[in-house]
Amino acid sequence: MAIKVPGKRYGKRLEHSKVFGHGGHAKKSGFSDLLITPLVDMFIIIVLFLIANFSATGEVLMMTKDIQLPEAVNVKEVEMHPVVMVSNEQVTISGTIVGRVEDLVKDEYLNIPALEEKLREMKKQYEDLHSMAGGEDTFKGDVNIQANKEVEFRIIKRVMFSCATAGYNNINFAVLTKGGDSSAPVTAEAAPQ
Repeated sequence: MAIKVPGKRYGKRLEHSKVFGHGGHAKKSGFSDLLITPLVDMFIIIVLFLIANFSATGEVLMMTKDIQLPEAVNVKEVEMHPVVMVSNEQVTISGTIVGRVEDLVKDEYLNIPALEEKLREMKKQYEDLHSMAGGEDTFKGDVNIQANKEVEFRIIKRVMFSCATAGYNNINFAVLTKGGDSSAPVTAEAAPQ
């Protein structure tokens, strides 16, 4: 054991500090340890959190305040297809307004020309993209109609007729499941024409 000069003694923690004059002349190493295990644990928790919160079914349809979906019993999950939105004021597809409901009520035609044109353009883009990719995937003609439950049937009929003449014969309606199990939108198939 070393012999120490009598006097004031500092605790082990303060023994080598610069403030009390005993330390500070020792060289500190420039290397510090990096704790990998907690870092990996943190990244695993972040990845699991992101995977648990990612859901593609809720993002297929955009819910708006002016469209209240009807309820149905026989439903299936929503799939990614073009969405035609019909509210009490307007008809839109992919965010583009193709007609106002008050103008569509006055017209005697059975189709909506702007909607047909936009759907034909989307069909051509789909076919061009798949032909360039060299895939054998054929155009199926699926479309989702998201309509307010208070819209007149003659407007829905014109939207359906326009979809059918543009080549979209598999029409699905966005609905809510009856019974209150889930408020997530699902689709109900339209009767074949």
